[in-house]
Amino acid sequence: MAKPVTKVVIVGGGTAGWMAATALTRILGAMPGFSVTLVESEAIGTIGVGEATIPQISLYNRMIGIDEMQFMRETRATYKLGIEFVDWLRPGHSYVHPFGTFGLDMLGIEFHHFWLRGRELGDPGMIDAYSIAAVAGKAGKFAWPQPDATKSPLSRLSYAFQFDAGRYAPFLRGMAEAAGAVRVEGKVVDVKQDAETGHVTAIVLENGREVEGELFVDCSGFRSLLLGQTLGVPFTDWSKWLPCDSAVAIPCELDGETEPLTRSTARPAGWQWRIPLQHRIGNGHVFCSAYMERDDATAMLLENLDGTPLAEPNQLRFTAGHRARAWEKNVVALGLAAGFLEPLESTSIHLVQSGIARLLSLFPDSSFGHAEIDRFNRETEQEYVDIRDFLLLHYMASERDDSEFWRYCRNLEPTDALAAKIEMFRSSGRIFRENNELFTEASWLSVMLNQGIVPEGHHPAAHLLDAGETPTRLAHIREVIGNTVAQMPTQAAFLRQHGGAIEAADRLST
Repeated sequence: MAKPVTKVVIVGGGTAGWMAATALTRILGAMPGFSVTLVESEAIGTIGVGEATIPQISLYNRMIGIDEMQFMRETRATYKLGIEFVDWLRPGHSYVHPFGTFGLDMLGIEFHHFWLRGRELGDPGMIDAYSIAAVAGKAGKFAWPQPDATKSPLSRLSYAFQFDAGRYAPFLRGMAEAAGAVRVEGKVVDVKQDAETGHVTAIVLENGREVEGELFVDCSGFRSLLLGQTLGVPFTDWSKWLPCDSAVAIPCELDGETEPLTRSTARPAGWQWRIPLQHRIGNGHVFCSAYMERDDATAMLLENLDGTPLAEPNQLRFTAGHRARAWEKNVVALGLAAGFLEPLESTSIHLVQSGIARLLSLFPDSSFGHAEIDRFNRETEQEYVDIRDFLLLHYMASERDDSEFWRYCRNLEPTDALAAKIEMFRSSGRIFRENNELFTEASWLSVMLNQGIVPEGHHPAAHLLDAGETPTRLAHIREVIGNTVAQMPTQAAFLRQHGGAIEAADRLST
């Protein structure tokens, strides 16, 4: 019988490495002889420049036992109720892709079919008005969801976080080391493999030390030191669908209270992110180098900051895509070592989190069974595919033709799965969530509707309400959401009330 794997070595720190170390030690640490060693070099920087997340992060936080208010203080975090997209459909247009749901399903039918019927009848309400996350986000308000208050819109609210990536990894490191993880400082200069199986047996550090292991987790960033360089797993390039290949990032000073929203503003050759934290704002310009020079992209970002820059611009290069297999032999890659999809929908940390959850579910013994590895790789690739298609939707569904970049994007060929989803929605307003994909029907609804894909029909059952009752019900839902938001505290007041606010002296620190 195969023996349990007990010696795990994580190569690389940063967000991915310390997320993995914390989860593995806290979940599997009680196994006899189990150990986690994380090797990282202070000489090698991490990519993180400010992180926005999606609601699934709460599952990870609960799994490892994070105290939310301590987390908010130590990572200078703010809440996030969705993403505001500015100028994506056309200049001057904006909408919020909110967390949670829209309206209230009626007669067993999704709410948006009644909204579509209401539009036919002349009802003026935009779809964002039926999301408490969108309305509260734009009002700068926040409260925890109330899942038991089924008659309140707060029962349908979801939230995530925005935090300082430079503080997140040390926060997790403290938890991981308290649970038994061991950090080793050093730069990897060589990798040893078993002559017969090709499995990695040890990594060799610059000082000559060898760190042996049975399972290696590659969190080495874009270098993909173990999976890509050592084991030669090829990279699947998706730049024909997601052409942005560069970014410049810089933090700036806060300017007053901020909304609990990440903002994405379309630019001539890409888009600009804005992530408000408690002590500063994280900013970045993602762009396609085929359509804009780096100096021009940097200048455009600096011209569009809300406050004084707090650091020098950080320049990044990347290619959209993923490794053909995220698990090869006894190496599992997480984060940038496994692949990269631009942060338009804040999925980077989720892909780390889901990879960790998948690894825990399929954690191997010394036989490293093919069935488990194959399933891990199938599920990982499908998740990348699903996210890619959702990101592609944002670029294709635009009326912009004011630059070469946007003309290129408007003429992108959709994948078969994306084309089928758009066709179904355009035909009858129906949305189906395939393969238990990450983005829900509400997410697809938000982006398709707000970026100009208008259904030609809707579910026939929406006509079961008469022409007078439909607008009445829609108006009532808007009113209840508006009244609920009016009673919610501002995000700043909520953080002060619950102990998550940082000290005034910390608000000017980078």
